[in-house]
Amino acid sequence: MRKEELLSDDFLKQFKTGEELYGFLAQLQKRGIEKMLEGELDAHLGYDKHDKSVKTNARNGFSSKKVKTSFGESEIQVPRDRDASFNPIIVPKRQNMLDGLENVIVSLYAKGMSNSDIEEQIREVYNFDVSTSTISRITDSVSSDIIAWQNRPLEPVYLIVWMDGIVFKVRENSKVVNKTIYLAVGLNRDGKKEVLGMWLGKNESASFWLGVLT
Repeated sequence: MRKEELLSDDFLKQFKTGEELYGFLAQLQKRGIEKMLEGELDAHLGYDKHDKSVKTNARNGFSSKKVKTSFGESEIQVPRDRDASFNPIIVPKRQNMLDGLENVIVSLYAKGMSNSDIEEQIREVYNFDVSTSTISRITDSVSSDIIAWQNRPLEPVYLIVWMDGIVFKVRENSKVVNKTIYLAVGLNRDGKKEVLGMWLGKNESASFWLGVLT
């Protein structure tokens, strides 16, 4: 799916060029990729970030890497290990093109996905044999960040709120189905637009929006 197909023309008209919203989606994708990479490193090392380990190999900061997506070029932070034996699966060394992650990561951060739904989406991303423990660690890393993003504080007052739906293909019960991500964008008192939240539903309807607003 091209980025031009993600949103309706009427919705994009609320932004100066559409770049403001694409910028948000790119930042969300960057955030999701980095959390998946952290989960991969946890699995590679065999222990979580704040746990103690008797192994000689350990975390060794981050390196910057530019990757290309449908939302343009983005710079991500890739975690490193002391032995330099960590080779990320989602963003392999010497590869800078990512494809097909936009739908998945945007849907992950929308409210309405259970932990098992998130795990299934992540399995779909990796698309080949990865151990259950690796998937579990990646899911835990992403899930904790999703909760933090969804519960971030918002402004008490917004001058204008725009609402629209984006249709994405997601995996549900081993089948690929269309679902709508309800997106609310608010204009704050400083004149800046920010995404207030995203909610996952089967299709766009007035009744679902009523539940979101309530």
